[in-house]
Amino acid sequence: MQARNWHGIEVAELLKLLGTDVDSGLNQEEVAKRQAELGANELPEPKKDPALIKFFKHFNDVLIYVLLAAAVVTLFLGHYIDTAVILMVVVINAIIGYIQQSKAEKALDSIRKMLSLKATALRSSVRREVASSELVPGDIVVLSAGDRIPADIRILEADNLNVEESSLTGESTAVGKNPALLPDDTGLGDRLNMLFAGTTIASGSGTGIVVAIGADTELGKISSSMEEVEELQTPLLKQTAAFGKVISLIIVISAVLMFGIGYVFHDYGTADLLLAIIGLTVAAIPEGLPAVLSIILALGVQRMARKNAIVRNLPSVETLGAVTVICSDKTGTLTKNEMTVTSVMLKDEEFTVTGTGYSPKGAIHHDNKSANLEDYPDLQIFLTAVKTVNEAHLRCDEHGHWVISGDATEGCLITLAEKAENAVERLPILSKIPFDSSYKYMAALVENDDGKWIYVKGAPERLLKMADLESSSGEGANWQDKMYQHANKGERLIGAAVKKVSTSKLSIDQEDMESGFNLIGMAGIIDPPREEVIEAIQQCKKAGIIVKMITGDHKGTAVAIGAQMGIGDGKRVLEGTELDRMDDSQLTHAALNYDVFARTSPNNKLQLVKALQAENHVCAMTGDGVNDAPALKRADIGVAMGIKGTEVSKEAARMVLVDDNFSTIVNAVKEGRRVYDNLKKTILFILPTNVSEGALIFVSILFGTTLPLTAVQILWVNMISAVTISLAIAFERLEQGAMERPPRKSNSKLLSPYYIFRVAFVSFVICGGILLMNKLLDNQQVDPAIINTMTLQALVMSQLMYLFNCRSETEFALNRDFFSNKIAFLVSGILIAVQLAVTYVPFMNILLGTVPLEARFWIWPIIIGISVFIIVELEKWIVRQYRKSGEALKTDT
Repeated sequence: MQARNWHGIEVAELLKLLGTDVDSGLNQEEVAKRQAELGANELPEPKKDPALIKFFKHFNDVLIYVLLAAAVVTLFLGHYIDTAVILMVVVINAIIGYIQQSKAEKALDSIRKMLSLKATALRSSVRREVASSELVPGDIVVLSAGDRIPADIRILEADNLNVEESSLTGESTAVGKNPALLPDDTGLGDRLNMLFAGTTIASGSGTGIVVAIGADTELGKISSSMEEVEELQTPLLKQTAAFGKVISLIIVISAVLMFGIGYVFHDYGTADLLLAIIGLTVAAIPEGLPAVLSIILALGVQRMARKNAIVRNLPSVETLGAVTVICSDKTGTLTKNEMTVTSVMLKDEEFTVTGTGYSPKGAIHHDNKSANLEDYPDLQIFLTAVKTVNEAHLRCDEHGHWVISGDATEGCLITLAEKAENAVERLPILSKIPFDSSYKYMAALVENDDGKWIYVKGAPERLLKMADLESSSGEGANWQDKMYQHANKGERLIGAAVKKVSTSKLSIDQEDMESGFNLIGMAGIIDPPREEVIEAIQQCKKAGIIVKMITGDHKGTAVAIGAQMGIGDGKRVLEGTELDRMDDSQLTHAALNYDVFARTSPNNKLQLVKALQAENHVCAMTGDGVNDAPALKRADIGVAMGIKGTEVSKEAARMVLVDDNFSTIVNAVKEGRRVYDNLKKTILFILPTNVSEGALIFVSILFGTTLPLTAVQILWVNMISAVTISLAIAFERLEQGAMERPPRKSNSKLLSPYYIFRVAFVSFVICGGILLMNKLLDNQQVDPAIINTMTLQALVMSQLMYLFNCRSETEFALNRDFFSNKIAFLVSGILIAVQLAVTYVPFMNILLGTVPLEARFWIWPIIIGISVFIIVELEKWIVRQYRKSGEALKTDT
């Protein structure tokens, strides 16, 4: 369907263009024809790689290239078992990565299905409920309060129709809609006769004609433009890429050097030397590391999903652990998004209201006692007025949750009336003036035992004029003081006034509203903070993470809510218009020095993200709207809302919150830190095995002796044993104090100087122990096949014991949490059983070139393993003492 300025076309011409009828709609035959021509009313799926391409992308790693080169060499040398084992290792790595990536994508797809929409369409003169995906241009749709608009629609009829368009335009308040014709050049935000896909009807009802679906909607156009925004690489991908390049360079240089030494100084045949070099290459490459990293990240994804956070790609899990700034939306994320009356002000009394949200549980108190309406007649009138002049309805859904249909502000006033100790009547309305943003009030003509009255509810400043209360007067000044005090608490104020009229009056109009009213009272309304969010923000502060609040609310409300939650200092706040006037240096200064931003546009979010990233911050950004998508995509971790978020925001983000709750982000940060710690422990565990294996091959070539291990045996140790044991580290708990240390720097290296020392130290202990064992056994003229098998078992026993060293980086291994990780003991038992099979099962002897061992030959591998555990624990104790003395020295200084 060709794009047009639908807002500027007369209704009669519009119906003719779209070939439809207001009274009967489209028939099913025409609908089917248009569906076949135009497709489903869905946003285009983002371009996805075919399954085969996704699978082969997991081979795109420099270490894998080195392994594949080794496989080619062994193939030419005729060592087919070695070739098959190397290729099997490479393929297993790719399969694991592919499976875990697919699981994360499926988790997000399940969220999308949960949020599928229905629409009421007029088909062949009958109203039918259809899936929104089945709508076509020309469909006549019927809309009511609470509906999410399924397509771009031109309004035909509107009854007090107000639409919440923040997801598209960033406008925080509902926009009044009407069917009036508009000029062709009317801007998107001013097209009051149009409804746009993805927005929500706040109140009222109407009918309209679908003019655009899917990619042709305004929502779809913004979705398509997302490809222009640069997406940043995660810290882990940067670090592992750099790590792989360094390892590969070292391996290639070592291989060339060893080939030269073996060829020039020793009488090796070329084929034997190449096999030895391949053994060195295979030994030095941590083949199991990609698989283990994928598994650890995948476990993190699954844990986060159980805690209501869906992570879209594996590396993003650990990025959460590096987050230094969280920029959060306010409504629904930091707050409940359930407007709540917390106070009622009358002329001479003030009342506090307990309870939060739309649940009628709570009470109206005066001087800490429940207020009886018989004692406070003005309170009775106030509650009757706000309940009567009200189009919202309160109900309890099938899950036992209290929900409102209609405007949120009107809904909380219904809840207020329900909290009264005495029943509050909703009077029949004889005539009404609907709310309009131009005059900011809503009025109704009612009748009770005392005669006829006009009840009006609206903005306090408007009601003060209607009550002839100037701020200079005593009563007017009193009301102004009350308004100022409550506004500073972050409360939004709604007033109610009454006016007695003649019993002969049958209707009301704007002239009746000009003066003569008695201002009864005002209600103070807030969107209450989530109880758990305040604690979560405190946890962020302890963890060195800065929380910034970005909201469309007014300055006063933003500062007050921020102060309640511990964000900002309760004074400093910047508005979006101020940010728009700043240059880059001013914007960077503002982003660093302000924590509360009010009246912001979605573009301001993108500005702030870029400014923070320019200062090397790792930035998490929350958002739910279409216009939030660029900021979500640009952020290191974009966090979309699963409940109120648009499909575009979810596609742009790397994480989706199922419950729209800020605390879920903090839980995800904890999981990110745990994942990263376990990743580093895994590297700390795997590398000494590789280095010690490489050192054994190096020494053998250097001195021209028989190789202690074959390439297949090395792969067995690296892939089967190391992966089996290191998998236990993935289940380690978050270490104590992990959320009390500052975030790691985004450019920090995987291997710190201490890690390099630990790897070298442990490698020396393992290699030294095995070389000593082999020398003694060689002197005793033990069969080389037995020595070879003992070398294999000594490596495995060293790994097994070193696992328990690595469960804590520097703390004593035999602590009260020793038995907390049951997986560590399970895999240990499995590994022992497998290694016994390697030694005593004939086909395993053939596959790996091992031989059965007598009981006495097990003593050496066991001694070497226990020695590794004891020596590393001594090293950790020395490191702890050194660090304590360093901290004490700092304190004294």
